[in-house]
Amino acid sequence: MILLRRADERGHANHGWLDSHHTFSFADFHDLQWMGFGPLRVINEDRVAAGGGFAPHRHANMEIISYVIEGALQHRDSIGNGSVMRPGDVQSMSAGSGIEHSEFNASKDEPVHFLQVWIQPNRINAAPTYAQQHYPVAARRGVLRLVASPDGADGSLPIRQDANVYASILAPGETVAHALDAGRRAWVQVVRGALLLNELSLVAGDGVGISDAAELALKAGTDCELLLFDLP
Repeated sequence: MILLRRADERGHANHGWLDSHHTFSFADFHDLQWMGFGPLRVINEDRVAAGGGFAPHRHANMEIISYVIEGALQHRDSIGNGSVMRPGDVQSMSAGSGIEHSEFNASKDEPVHFLQVWIQPNRINAAPTYAQQHYPVAARRGVLRLVASPDGADGSLPIRQDANVYASILAPGETVAHALDAGRRAWVQVVRGALLLNELSLVAGDGVGISDAAELALKAGTDCELLLFDLP
């Protein structure tokens, strides 16, 4: 089964300081046909203007991953963490029993562009945690680099769900493949560029959910960046 979500069909909200596209239902955008894909609940593509940001707010029982594409994102939270993330940085915040955080554009001049991902956890009310890791371009070039996983394998960020998240950067014509175990499904999100996924043409902002497939074949049509979610 293939579930195709084109970039221009996503929900959209523009608050001036924030321009956001929602792959799945989020905030004021509600579509019963797009409530998530398995435990994958939110993929928001956010652009925050210089000086803008999300004031302190609370989450509970959600695995939140931030993937910075351009610019600098400043994080602070109620368990004592503070950092500035730049392209190649990935953040995982397990909200658990409850955490308050803020995310602001760290620049006074340039926008910040990032993906915010929510994954439903497989256990609730655990202690909140935070982790951040840098994955340079060279580590993601021409491969599917594991960036989040249930056990923190291979230097990935630990999350409380049986899900593996991969990042990849491909040159034009370059290919990678991913095998899906029986009973697993995958979501591919194109971050930038053009991609062929099992001969399906995709562009930046497009997402595809796939189940009942043994292997995903990914070929870049242009310089391309993507995330792949291997999900229960």
